[in-house]
Amino acid sequence: MTRPSPAIVAQAAVRPLPRWALWLLCLAYAVPGFVGRDPWRGDDMQAFAFMREIAIGQTHWLTPMLAGQPPDANGLLPLWLGAGSIRLSNGWLPVELATRLPFMLLLVLILISTWRAVYHLALSPQAQPVAFAFGGEAQPRDYARAIADGALLALIATLGLAQFSHETTSHLTQLAGTALLLYAGAALPVRMTSRPVLAAGTGLLCLALSGAPGMAMLLGLGSAALAAGHARAASSPAPARRAAVMLMILTLTTALLVEWLGLRHWRITLPGDAREWGSLLRLLVWFIWPTWLLALWTLWRWRHQLAGGASHIALPLWFALVALAATFGTQPADRALFQGLPAFAALAAFALPTLTHAHTQLCCGHRLVHAALLQSVSHRDLGHLAGRPDRRSSPAGSQRGPTRTRV
Repeated sequence: MTRPSPAIVAQAAVRPLPRWALWLLCLAYAVPGFVGRDPWRGDDMQAFAFMREIAIGQTHWLTPMLAGQPPDANGLLPLWLGAGSIRLSNGWLPVELATRLPFMLLLVLILISTWRAVYHLALSPQAQPVAFAFGGEAQPRDYARAIADGALLALIATLGLAQFSHETTSHLTQLAGTALLLYAGAALPVRMTSRPVLAAGTGLLCLALSGAPGMAMLLGLGSAALAAGHARAASSPAPARRAAVMLMILTLTTALLVEWLGLRHWRITLPGDAREWGSLLRLLVWFIWPTWLLALWTLWRWRHQLAGGASHIALPLWFALVALAATFGTQPADRALFQGLPAFAALAAFALPTLTHAHTQLCCGHRLVHAALLQSVSHRDLGHLAGRPDRRSSPAGSQRGPTRTRV
């Protein structure tokens, strides 16, 4: 018999993590990487140079040039953010710090959006833990908050986020767009309010103007399709239907904007030989470590719920698959894979309520095997292992020991 949920969680297991501790952890992760340093070499230095040239009026906002060369990245949104921050600071802050302020806010927005997305996904009926016979299971909101905390911690622990999250490049603007779209896709089918609608529109624009219009179209259309599927399975399908229509309208509007600005590009380039495939595989394994192991465990433990159309697994799985597919596109593979980190963190979070039960089953199985081995060993074998003869198996005369001769 298949359980309605593989998660067996008691109320005592979802004790709330102090909000102040979680906020301090997010600030400790976001702020130090931006404050008190010079621009790093590579993309970070190039982006800073373009931002400064745009801010002082040495090049055009729509067609920036540096020494007669355009920027390597296709998206102009990160350059606009940095240049606009320099203009708004008006000399009050150092130029390097002024360019990083919007990206610092973007990183905080990514963490908040990921937490909110997983919180709404964990509130869905398919994601709830097994109801106990006499009560005591985790309450829905407490359970959702614990899962969202786990997703946020998994995202912070991912090596890929640590590598690119403190650069003033399109990596961060694309990641912000993905996180906002994930939050909108999770919240809109339940309750259509202005906040997730604004998140969906902003996320699509961030992706389209940051060099990833193909990902924006795929993520938007996939979110709309999953919302339509949620409408067929929900008891009250009206909010999910409105969410599907809204996501479709926003995606088509973004597609028209992309076509008007001439930003449409998507080319599949597969690795040529086994060495390139091996390099890509190492990138996948290393870049999303350690969330990919937990994500695979989630897909295995929740496989029956996924077949039934569970949105808390289907939505982040679609985002993760699009990020994996985008590694074969025109942009660098690490940048494309970087956009899948919120989805992998969400999948990893839903592995957490099944790990304890699996560990308990493993320990119980180990005890059963150990007891069976002990039962199968006879007293004779135990005596042989101890180096002592088994008196019950010796001849009758030998049980009295050696005979003594009476004089």
